Amino acid sequence: MPETVSLRRRLDAGIDRLFGPEPPAGCRFEPSAREAMLAYLELLARWNRSFNLTAVRDPLEMVPRHLLDSLAVLPYLTAGPVLDAGTGAGLPGIPLAIARPDLAFTLLDGNGKKTRFVRQAVLTLGLPNVDVIQDRLETYRPARKFATIVTRALAATADLVRVTRHLCADDAILLAMKGRTADEDMAALDNPAVVHPLSVPFLDGERTLIEIRCEPSQHG
Repeated sequence: MPETVSLRRRLDAGIDRLFGPEPPAGCRFEPSAREAMLAYLELLARWNRSFNLTAVRDPLEMVPRHLLDSLAVLPYLTAGPVLDAGTGAGLPGIPLAIARPDLAFTLLDGNGKKTRFVRQAVLTLGLPNVDVIQDRLETYRPARKFATIVTRALAATADLVRVTRHLCADDAILLAMKGRTADEDMAALDNPAVVHPLSVPFLDGERTLIEIRCEPSQHG
């Protein structure tokens, strides 16, 4: 691991660039929240050496690629409960749950290796607002539906709308994190959608967020 001070400086600089000197509500970070994010990064880097949870190996690169990329959607995260669909190693769900302890998060993935890590991370970090579920999106049937569903580079947008419809509460929002947004991807959508360009500090390449108004399924 690089020196913790180097990671902290990069995280602090990135948060300042993301949200400015006067962050909006929901985008303010106590020092304890920043320390929790760095502790998560350290745990991820340690497990990654044995379990191949992420292709990013350098913790300094994990700061923008994982932490800052996840936090970039915070201004659009307005209501819970929140489902992180296809959380993988806990992204974006764990950084978002640290930043928004007032919201309930469910982190869902079908990969047992990854959900074991995420459960350990939640336990280690002491995140009472997070549940971790191993299941497939298509078969998951929660006791309550979600006001916000967030995904990170999971599938074509129209497919995401289809496979998450049964999980949407009334007036739910789907936040689909993407790289470059293809015109044909948007053209396949029937639901109202807004594309938000995202600028992630220290990260090259186009990042976008597609905000979609969901229509709850009448079945299931």
